[in-house]
Amino acid sequence: MTTMRYDVTLRIGYDYTSPTDRARNLLRVLPRDIPGVQVIGDWSLTLGPHPSEQRHFTDFFGNVVTSAVWHGRIDEVRITLNVQAERLSVTPLLALATPLSRLSQELAVVRDISADSPLHFTAASRRAPLDRTMTAFARDRLAPGMSVLDAVRAIGTAIYEEMTYSSDATHVDTEAAEAFAKRAGVCQDFSHIMIACLRGVGIPAAYVSGFLRTLPPPGKEKLVGVDAMHAWVRAWVGPETGWIEFDPTNNQTAGTDYITIGYGRDYDDVAPVRGAMRGAGKQTSEQSVDVVVLDG
Repeated sequence: MTTMRYDVTLRIGYDYTSPTDRARNLLRVLPRDIPGVQVIGDWSLTLGPHPSEQRHFTDFFGNVVTSAVWHGRIDEVRITLNVQAERLSVTPLLALATPLSRLSQELAVVRDISADSPLHFTAASRRAPLDRTMTAFARDRLAPGMSVLDAVRAIGTAIYEEMTYSSDATHVDTEAAEAFAKRAGVCQDFSHIMIACLRGVGIPAAYVSGFLRTLPPPGKEKLVGVDAMHAWVRAWVGPETGWIEFDPTNNQTAGTDYITIGYGRDYDDVAPVRGAMRGAGKQTSEQSVDVVVLDG
């Protein structure tokens, strides 16, 4: 089995023009162990200034969450994560392929309601609504006799071909329908659109948050901080194969270059930083990611 070992460093910074107090955040930045796919080794998470309260717990979907609370006045927050992760190669998808025409019957007999059940990922969610236009787009990519796996790949590829990657076209709160109408956005938009398309034709789909190792142009050295937090899609393709992961932003199955942080119904379930604070003024933020390959 081929494996890739990484040392990942994430830095997130927030600066406030006026001091704020009673800040409370939930962080979902630490990658998770995934049996047969990903193993997490040594890690450290440093918050500055040091929180008044800090604890770690696991949410319903199995994601690692850090709760941090500051009771005093602060004018900045610095988050630094360092983690070693091993990503295992996934067996080629040559298992029994469930026909798309039979998927609804397969879902009808599912009684599992654990975190990994496909039943949690069939309905519309706030950021991945069931939209007539996106559903029609997905249906136009289906063919008679197609397997669920082939349908996922066909829809993901169509989104890649139709959409333009543009960091200026959308922001973190842009709705999937708006990004689809523009045919432009970032990985979060590509993923929400694909999730909405898949659910629209009856395929359970989840949002994946993680890191992506990037490669420098040929002959160039890799720059510090140029790797990225990334988003892609997890789709349930039937009881035999189960879940597979596809990246519509790059038109490929997620492999050993991908490090998973967590799963959710959409971005809201796995936002890296979510919280509330009391104060006035404006906030600025910055982020950098380094994914370094380890020998051996």
